[in-house]
Amino acid sequence: MISTYRRRKLANMLMLSLLGAAALVAVVPLIAVAAYVVLEGAGAINLDFFTQLPSPAGEAGGGMGNAVVGTLELVAIASALATPTGVMAGIYLAQQGRGTRLGPLVRLLSDVLNGVPTIVVGLFVYGLLVLTTGSFSALAGGVALGVIMLPVIARTTEEAVLQVPSSVREAALALGLPEWRATLRVVLPTARSGILTGVILGVARISGETAPLLFTAFGNSFWSLDPTKPIASLPVQIYNFATGPYESWHRQAWGAALVLMTMVLALNLAARWLSRSR
Repeated sequence: MISTYRRRKLANMLMLSLLGAAALVAVVPLIAVAAYVVLEGAGAINLDFFTQLPSPAGEAGGGMGNAVVGTLELVAIASALATPTGVMAGIYLAQQGRGTRLGPLVRLLSDVLNGVPTIVVGLFVYGLLVLTTGSFSALAGGVALGVIMLPVIARTTEEAVLQVPSSVREAALALGLPEWRATLRVVLPTARSGILTGVILGVARISGETAPLLFTAFGNSFWSLDPTKPIASLPVQIYNFATGPYESWHRQAWGAALVLMTMVLALNLAARWLSRSR
């Protein structure tokens, strides 16, 4: 007859094996996708890829320099719009929103917005800005990405501020600081790494979005930094080239996918490093 100790040991080994198998099943597809993108896209990465415009249809060579610059501009616009709003919303939810009726409503709406399909956000900004101004633009694309980024920053900021010990806030108030100055000079610096983590996660969230940009920024085959004009972006360029009939376009699309995947991976690693250094 199996002893109780041995039975527990066997049950423990069985559960550990099942958990290990589940973790392997979750990791293998990610590794497979990453390896395939590297194999297909590494050959397209060179200096011209980052400095040249796309070549004419059917011709080899060229690059996606305009899409790289456009992606950075769109992310910068989105971050400039979403970061201060999201941080202030997160501070309100953490410090003032828990004892009011408005706080739970803002928190619920933030969670709902985080789950709204991004194509719906693109259609909303299309009707709000593109139809109003009569033109696709980098600004419209940045607004769409900012709306997607906003709830991520708000909820992460809320959690970061809640992690600040109440004794730190109370000490600042006891020294005579008004509440707004205590928040600005004491609470925010203490929660800085958590807030930065939320911003980085928000940027990673929007870097690969394609659907909202199809309705807002649209695309551009040339260099453009004008926020009032259409602008190229890596996700849209990948979509256009991957669905095109030319092998050279497919190779460029794989290269762009590798660049985008590397960017998102680097942002996620930075967010994890910041969260551990808190």
